[in-house]
Amino acid sequence: MGEDIWSKIIPGVVLLVLGVLEAIGGLYLNDKRTRNDFTIELVSLVTLPTLIQPGIFFLVIFAMTTLFPGLQDYFANTSLWWHILAFLILDDLTQYWWHRLSHVNRAMWKLHRPHHVVEEMGVLVTYRNATLYYAFMPGIWFSAMLVYLGMGYIYLFYLPIKLTVILLAHSETKWDRFLYRYKVLSPLAWVVERTISTPSTHFAHHGLTAEDGVSHPNGNYGNLLFIWDVIFGTAKITRKYPTRFGAWNQLKEPWYVQLMFPILRSKDPNSELHSITTKNDFDPSKDFKEYSQ
Repeated sequence: MGEDIWSKIIPGVVLLVLGVLEAIGGLYLNDKRTRNDFTIELVSLVTLPTLIQPGIFFLVIFAMTTLFPGLQDYFANTSLWWHILAFLILDDLTQYWWHRLSHVNRAMWKLHRPHHVVEEMGVLVTYRNATLYYAFMPGIWFSAMLVYLGMGYIYLFYLPIKLTVILLAHSETKWDRFLYRYKVLSPLAWVVERTISTPSTHFAHHGLTAEDGVSHPNGNYGNLLFIWDVIFGTAKITRKYPTRFGAWNQLKEPWYVQLMFPILRSKDPNSELHSITTKNDFDPSKDFKEYSQ
């Protein structure tokens, strides 16, 4: 029970500490975030861990208990290393492909769009996605299955570690600058930036345009492990940070439209959230274009 509580507390504490550090650094003073942006971020921050993930776990465990009662804790006594590998593949690797697909498929992009239209980074960006983006995310469903199969103990450690890495990768604290500052740490930096997501590599993913030589909007998809990008050829490492962020379609729809699309849709025909297919749809083949309403 203690470990279960700490697995929830640790990411919350990390988010709070990073948020305070960002605030002290001036990120939330006279920034580019609107009240609409803050609402998106706070609603997403609350609904994912309290409604979406628990709801998926309840459905999966109920279904498997009903259909496959004999499989409960089936792998409980197998090697913990196999459990770790199972989560890395069935959760983190599938999330890499889910994320990558959302930058290729125009309909899926609209569910991921809230994560990219914000024009600056920060720890609050981490969970900005439409509700259905998370509701259909394969990794959450697979994780619930693995827990039912007896791998729940590892999940208590795996999840807070993964969330901490992801939060740090979005944070304006840019902790990896320390590794780049000293030449003696260069070999360590080389390993770290190819293993896990860092601010430099993930900020590049959020950069507005590859024309700046730093940004990589259609790459650097990794969440916990960046090595998936290295393996599948989508990695770009510069040890620098973009100065412009966002996605080219910057029309600001109400928070409830961004989070509940396509159940709720924009009334503005210029918005790509006006319909599942519009004339202003994001085109992944185009790196960037100036957008005007």
